[in-house]
Amino acid sequence: MSVPPRARANAGRVVIAVVTLLLARSAIAAIYARLGHPGALLDDSFIHFQYARAIAELHPLRFQAGEPLSTGATSILWPALLAPFYLIGFRDLSILWPAWGLSFAALGMLAHEAQLLARPLAGRAAAIGAAAMVLAFGGFLWCAASGMEVVPFAWALARSMRASCEWVERPLDRSHRRFWAVVIFAWVAALFRPEGAVVALVAGVALMTGAPTLLAKAKALLPIALPLLVPVALRVLAGSAQMNTAAVKLLVNNPYYVGPALREAIVQNARVFVGTLLNGEIWSTEFLPTGAAWVALLGLASLPICGWRRKRRFRAIAIVVLALMMMIPCTYVTFLWNRLRYLWPFATGWFIGLACLARLLGDTLVALGPRWRVATPIAVGVFVGAFAVRLDGVVDDIAGSASGIDRQHVALGRWAKMHLPSSSRIGLNDTGAIAYESDRRTFDIVGLTTSGEGRYWVAGSASRFEHYERLGASRLPTHFIVYREWMACDAILGELLHDATVVDSTILGGTTMGVYRASYGLLGSGERPWTELAPWRDSVDVADLESERDHEYDLAGAHEGEEIFRQGAAPGGVPLADGGRGWRKRERFTVSLKEGTASHAILRVEAPQAMKLRVIANGASLTDLDVHDGEWAELGFTIPANVSTARTVIELHAVPETATFTTFHYWFY
Repeated sequence: MSVPPRARANAGRVVIAVVTLLLARSAIAAIYARLGHPGALLDDSFIHFQYARAIAELHPLRFQAGEPLSTGATSILWPALLAPFYLIGFRDLSILWPAWGLSFAALGMLAHEAQLLARPLAGRAAAIGAAAMVLAFGGFLWCAASGMEVVPFAWALARSMRASCEWVERPLDRSHRRFWAVVIFAWVAALFRPEGAVVALVAGVALMTGAPTLLAKAKALLPIALPLLVPVALRVLAGSAQMNTAAVKLLVNNPYYVGPALREAIVQNARVFVGTLLNGEIWSTEFLPTGAAWVALLGLASLPICGWRRKRRFRAIAIVVLALMMMIPCTYVTFLWNRLRYLWPFATGWFIGLACLARLLGDTLVALGPRWRVATPIAVGVFVGAFAVRLDGVVDDIAGSASGIDRQHVALGRWAKMHLPSSSRIGLNDTGAIAYESDRRTFDIVGLTTSGEGRYWVAGSASRFEHYERLGASRLPTHFIVYREWMACDAILGELLHDATVVDSTILGGTTMGVYRASYGLLGSGERPWTELAPWRDSVDVADLESERDHEYDLAGAHEGEEIFRQGAAPGGVPLADGGRGWRKRERFTVSLKEGTASHAILRVEAPQAMKLRVIANGASLTDLDVHDGEWAELGFTIPANVSTARTVIELHAVPETATFTTFHYWFY
């Protein structure tokens, strides 16, 4: 007796729901066994919780009441979904319960969507395997337990793709309801994360397919309208069309990746993605079978084949697009953070590819006899098993990560609430849990939740120090809670008041995070030369981004990590701190001088070896300066009257060309 299709579908939903509940119970029970209370796996989770609180307290887009607008929550929708729960009483760590509820519900719905997306391409058995792979994948389980938006975003992507595919495949059923399903699910995906704009574009292409009138073609643009309006709204409200996260993490926003360097970085990231991560090595071995990149790529290639065979070409292309969206993070400075959470929203496309591969394998072997059709369910079973055998380790990592965040970030936030004055402002490199738990104003040195700071974080510690000089002590934090090695600027870290050391957690950015009293005595100490002369006409403060911009300073291929922050003493023992750029072989910038009048210049410099610096002004070679190896020095040179112009181009070249030097400051009299 055959089972009615509706009953079979309902039975499948029940199985998915039961498995999802078991997974949720396993992950949450592991956290409770280790902590005794709810715990988030990432500090970033608390950024969303803080913005959810901001919405509930009616100051959305402000990380804290009274602070400027900021866009630190990359997801617009996730904090908005959590805000009502905060409003009705899910405060402090209890906010994790609605986050878990929404995430695990999304996990079950994602498995269902994977099955519905895969079935027209791969058949019923393989489609069930695709759903099983979603549930067996440790990356989804880890992210669902994290309190982040990853799994709800993955569901929104899959649901949007299905709505678009069904619109194209059912031309006789293009109802008003189906049209708005395509539009709304595309909007939901785009509001979860900016990458959702890609599926919004797919939705627009789907609606454009067969649009009979000009009005219908115009309406097809609706899915992409919201992704286009969001940057405009951010520009108007917060002063920047980009999310703060994009300003910090995208390679294109990093001054050290320009032209060939940018292309090489993206290509290198792509090599790591295919050759290491997709192959289940190093950072991904917790979630993926080792050595299976070729299987994943065969699965990807199987999608268009199944689409062509089943006349579902648009569906196959859409799922290939979903899978290849996993390479979007190749444009980030790094995508290795946070258990690869930037990759996993797009994993569903790869699982459907594996389902198609299993179907092709079964269809190929059936030529040997009908009994070989069993190869399809066997293959998907092997794929599911390859993921499922890792789940125990993932659950252990979930508990360990939650414990690490709780013992360091959460603990420090609570310590700050108890021991720091309510008027304190805390400088942070991880801005989530400490801000959420401390109820103190914060200053995000990375720039995620304090707008405008991201460019200085990206530029390096020397630029941050120079920037803090411009801000002045009154606008800076009273305390810092940071990893000292991340801050890389000891000059502003004063007395250590408290710390939290965790040695057994790999999710943290460092072993020890300390609470420091801010110390600003050295700010501005390097602004004047120790060689006193008359007031200068112009000065170039190397590593000060504003000074470099004003003087058209040429980075000359500078790389990350080549900024130098130096703290020492001038002759006579006067304490001095200054930022500069190291490993230089040449310098080029412009200064404002009085035309036709001789000018004197002072340069603060150091070099790791004895060398000469050839000074050139407006193309004329002036002199060779002797630089001795070791400590910094201040050297002088003269720009003759016949060379000086209102806009004088100064160049320095290392002699020999293989030598390198570090510059900190120039003054022109």
